[in-house]
Amino acid sequence: MIQQRAAAAGLGLALLSAATFGTSGSFARSLTDAGWSSGAAVAARISVAALILAVPAVVSMRGRWHVLRRNVGMVAIYGLVAVAGCQVFFFNAVQHLSIGVALLLEYLGTVLVVGWMWLRHGHRPPRLTVAGSVVALVGLAFVIDVTGGSRLDWVGVLWGLGAAVGLATYFVLSAKGDGDLPPVAMASAGMSIGAVALFSLGALGALPMHASFGTVGFAGHRAHWLVPVIGLSLVAAAIAYVAGIAAARILGPKLASFVGLTEVLFAMLVAWLLLAELPTGVQLAGGVLIVAGVALVRVDDLRPARSSSKVPDVPAPAPDNRVPVAVATRTLPG
Repeated sequence: MIQQRAAAAGLGLALLSAATFGTSGSFARSLTDAGWSSGAAVAARISVAALILAVPAVVSMRGRWHVLRRNVGMVAIYGLVAVAGCQVFFFNAVQHLSIGVALLLEYLGTVLVVGWMWLRHGHRPPRLTVAGSVVALVGLAFVIDVTGGSRLDWVGVLWGLGAAVGLATYFVLSAKGDGDLPPVAMASAGMSIGAVALFSLGALGALPMHASFGTVGFAGHRAHWLVPVIGLSLVAAAIAYVAGIAAARILGPKLASFVGLTEVLFAMLVAWLLLAELPTGVQLAGGVLIVAGVALVRVDDLRPARSSSKVPDVPAPAPDNRVPVAVATRTLPG
C-alpha cells in the first residue's frame, strides 16, 4: 500500500513536471518575438529560478551542507549538461531544423535512458518497454508533425542529439541523486551553475545575449516583459525541475522519462489556451499513442512487483534505478 501511494505520488509529480515544462514554449515565444536571443531567454529562465529556490534550498540544507559538498560533481554535471546544455543544444538545433524534427531528436533521450539502464545496470528492456518506446515515439512524431515542411541539416541533427543526451542526463541524474540531498537544493544549485556557465559564454561572445525590456505580446495582450520571464522561471523552471527530480527518484529514470513525453501534449494544450493554436486530428491521435506507450512502460514496470508478491517468503530487493520508499518520500518537495 505504501509503495502504491509512493508510485501514485511519483506519477503525479512527473505529470506536474511535464505540465509545467510544457508552458515554456508559450512563455519563451513572447520573449523571442520581442527580440530576445534564445541564450538570453534561457539564462534569464534558470538564473531567476535559482534565485526563487535559493531561500527554500538554504532552509532545506540546514545542518546538511556536507551533503551538497559530497555531491558537488554530480550537481555540476546536472547544471551544465542537463539544464544549460540541453536547452542551448535544443535552441541551436532549431536554428537548422524544424521545431518538430528538433523535438523528435531531443526526445530520443527516452531511448537513451533505456539503453543506459541496460548497459550500465544490466536492465535489459523487456518486450513491453520496447513496444512502449516504439508506440510513444510514433505518437510523438504525429504530435509534432515531423513531416510538415521539415528540412534536414546534419549540423542541426548533431545539436538535436546533444539535446537528447542532455535530456537523458536530466532523468538519470535526477533519479540517481543522493536521497539526503533535497530536490529543491539540487535544482537551485544546478541551475546556478548552469546560469553562470551561460553568462560566461555570453561574456566571451560564444553565445548571443541580447534582450529588450519593453512590453511584449502574451496571450493576445500586451504585457510587461517580466510576465513571461517570471512564468518561465517560476512555472517552467523552479516548479518543473523540483517536481521532476522528486518524480525520478520515486519512479526511476526509465518510467519518469516516458511520462515526460506528455510534456509535448501539455505544450500543445497550453498553446491552444494561450495562443489559440488548435491541435489537428493527427496530433490528437499522436497524443493517444504517447499515452498508450507510457501505459505499456508502466505495466512493464509493475510486473516484477506482481511476480514477487507470489513468493512472500523471499523479499525482492529494490531495483537499482530506484530509491527505497522511505527515502523517496523524504525527498518530496515542500
